[in-house]
Amino acid sequence: MKFYAEGENFVLQNVECLDIALSLDCGQAFRWVVDGDGVWQGVVKGKELKISQQKDRIVLYNTTQYDFENLWESYFDLKRDYKSIIDSYDDEKLAIACKEYNGIRILKQDEWEAICSFIISANNNIPRIKGIIERFCENFGEKIGERYSFPCVDTVARLSVDDLAVIRSGFRAKYIIDAAQKIASGEVDIEKIKEMDFESAKAELLKIKGVGEKVAQCALLYGFGRMEAFPIDVWVKRIVSELYPNGLPECIKGSEGIAQQYLFHWRRNV
Repeated sequence: MKFYAEGENFVLQNVECLDIALSLDCGQAFRWVVDGDGVWQGVVKGKELKISQQKDRIVLYNTTQYDFENLWESYFDLKRDYKSIIDSYDDEKLAIACKEYNGIRILKQDEWEAICSFIISANNNIPRIKGIIERFCENFGEKIGERYSFPCVDTVARLSVDDLAVIRSGFRAKYIIDAAQKIASGEVDIEKIKEMDFESAKAELLKIKGVGEKVAQCALLYGFGRMEAFPIDVWVKRIVSELYPNGLPECIKGSEGIAQQYLFHWRRNV
């Protein structure tokens, strides 16, 4: 990988296994939008980013080397060798999925945002999830450039279910409030979760109302970077029952979350 400043922009070249459009729009993050020129726009941890890709050239607009090294490098998981991981998959179906959608990377999102977003995602479809989250940010976040930040946990902890009526999240409103209050009070400690073994971390998240097995696994994968997480929804359950009735292939051990994302996106699009 090569990276360098170019005026007010930051350019990446020759990044293996990174497709910006696939990574931002494969169902793991809900706040990225793309314009007619293929420029994606989002807000992560209070920072707005516009980013585009032309073949092996990726441009991060109006950003700095400091922000790249301290936020975006981690967010796009650029230090992980995805090529070696994918090359190690000796399962035929998984190899096909990786070849068809080469370039999906697991985004390292803010932990609180991931927990809250996947609470909202439960029994929901992607367009509606995006709408709820956008209204949530517009009403309770801070203006960042052209967009809004994700509402901070302390702000949400002070809200009521009635306050959240404006985002039209239905029954999920009480779960959002419960999550914020438990995290703000330290009853669910995000910093401790980062240091816990996987099962203990999952058990900690399960203390939150509205967080079941799938939401906990999603939060651990997309928020805490726990690549051994393997979220199972309707699509993934179907994949596992059809392709792996005797269990998941041994080759994905340690990178189950990466394999899951490729299989999920492949199965939805075949």
